[in-house]
Amino acid sequence: MSTALASGFRDAAHDAQKVFRVLMDALARPTTVQPLALDLIPPAPLTPELASIALALADQDAPLWLDETLGSEPAVAQWLGFHTGAPVVSDPAEAAFALVRDPRALPPLDAFALGTEEFPDRSTTVVLAVESLEGGTALRVEGPGLPRPGTLSPTPLPDEFIDTLRDNRTLFPRGVDFIFAAPGALAALPRSSRLTEEA
Repeated sequence: MSTALASGFRDAAHDAQKVFRVLMDALARPTTVQPLALDLIPPAPLTPELASIALALADQDAPLWLDETLGSEPAVAQWLGFHTGAPVVSDPAEAAFALVRDPRALPPLDAFALGTEEFPDRSTTVVLAVESLEGGTALRVEGPGLPRPGTLSPTPLPDEFIDTLRDNRTLFPRGVDFIFAAPGALAALPRSSRLTEEA
């Protein structure tokens, strides 16, 4: 086993559960920033946050899709496959989880699995690596888990992302869930989130 492949979670079960709880909190309370600090050094350009989320969620039954930035580095797919057992697919519509290192190159919404009316959970969860969870375009949203409208301002965002969010909400209960992974923190906008008029 190479040193590079061995450098996953220090305590696989404990650390995966920790990340999973953070993710569930973020999805249950959209726009809230959740701290995520783990000692993880994946191969570049995979960020520690993207890697942590993949290790917590992906497995042999939950395929991963990598954007061009991540997919162009063979060590990334090798590392993810070793630690998760998840296949890496070339078609985002076949992925349970999409890891996006460059949000500005996000594919169109309909490129991903959007679920069905009978099985809306069979959709892709899109995980975007961002530089910060503040300082970008303010996304003011409401929906389940928000007693009052919340605001999230991740940066950078994909082009025309506000339109993407609006289109995503019209598909409900189908649609994708978005997770934003910044250095040391994450936040989420599940498919149930809807933009307010002020966004």
